[in-house]
Amino acid sequence: MTPVFALATSLLWGLADFGGGLLTRRMPALTVVLVSQLLAVGALGSIVVATGGWSEAGPQLWYAVAAGVVGPAAMLAFYRALALGPMGVVSPLGALGGVAVPLGVGLVLGERPGILQFAGIAVAVAGVVLASGPGMGGAPVQRQTLVLTLVAAFGFGSVMALIAEASHNLTGLFLALFVQRVCNVVVGGGALWASVRRGNPALPEEGWSAIRSALPALAFVGLADVAANGTYSIAANHGPVTVAAVLASLYPVVTALAARGVLRERLRTVQAAGAGLALVGTVLLATG
Repeated sequence: MTPVFALATSLLWGLADFGGGLLTRRMPALTVVLVSQLLAVGALGSIVVATGGWSEAGPQLWYAVAAGVVGPAAMLAFYRALALGPMGVVSPLGALGGVAVPLGVGLVLGERPGILQFAGIAVAVAGVVLASGPGMGGAPVQRQTLVLTLVAAFGFGSVMALIAEASHNLTGLFLALFVQRVCNVVVGGGALWASVRRGNPALPEEGWSAIRSALPALAFVGLADVAANGTYSIAANHGPVTVAAVLASLYPVVTALAARGVLRERLRTVQAAGAGLALVGTVLLATG
């Protein structure tokens, strides 16, 4: 059961990343984040009511609030990076934070990484350098894209660590995710309002008609992310967490394959090697 649900997590996260990046190429990233999260709030609210999740409310939900504040910034940076750079590079680099940040938290708390984790750090750093395409022909990935990707990676890892502290069972997880998404909407809405005040558009050139036509895709992005959290929780609760983490961390492969199949995206050899090393580093970190 664990491998099935963990691989389902990779599939859902990978497709959500691809869909979010694709939508951001057609409309403002803040709008994509806000609308997709609004749709996710509706779905999660229904689940919380149906499962009686309110009974799990407690002080630990402040971790979910913190995750809800960090999450929109991470998603915005990630979607912008996906829109600016090749998805086959951005997605594997973005996956690093999901493992590296919890590892850092463990170090602060006194844990020490094993040999595999040290190897994962070294491999991941090499992947970051190579994925930027330094001076080997053609235009390298822009520095802005790399900075946005690494900011997103740190944010995603922070959100995972915070959500882990916000819930202790499946019902509590649904409530924590609901609180997080509500905060996502509040923070994302505030950021969108500030952006509009600065003169940036909130809607694509086609206006509301573009939003309405994209609602199915926006709903998929928001709901796929929620479903991925659910399948990962099931995987981790029904088998070894290390197995679940390793298989779930393979979601960048799905994003890269989708970009290759749908967008015909091609990477230079050095970029493909760097993206692959980043993914290997992620797996080593999770396995260790």
